[in-house]
Amino acid sequence: MVDEILAWFAEYDARAARGDVEGLADLAIFPLNVVTDIPGGTAAARTWDRAEFIAVMKEVVGEGAELRSVRTPHLLGDNLAVVFTDATYGDVRMRYADILVRTPDGWAFQTMVQPGHGTGWERSERG
Repeated sequence: MVDEILAWFAEYDARAARGDVEGLADLAIFPLNVVTDIPGGTAAARTWDRAEFIAVMKEVVGEGAELRSVRTPHLLGDNLAVVFTDATYGDVRMRYADILVRTPDGWAFQTMVQPGHGTGWERSERG
């Protein structure tokens, strides 16, 4: 299963390198959970629909973006995985995690967790 997940990421990375944002969206399950931190020391969580994901990713990958990354999948069962990624994008280093779920069409990502993207987001509250 780890090989399947790494092959899925190879396809994801190829689509990102081409700037194929619609293709990236095809690899997700919506609504997509997005979790990050915000200035002031708290976290924020949102759900994105396909249109919001595409709008944000157009800004992120533009005409194409190539990450150099090392991914470490952790299987939670036959159908769930958390994948930690250590990546370099240009001279920016980042660490993030994705939650992948198995669907009838193969693996898909359902949750993205990455620090540093919550500027302007409302903080999350318990309850």
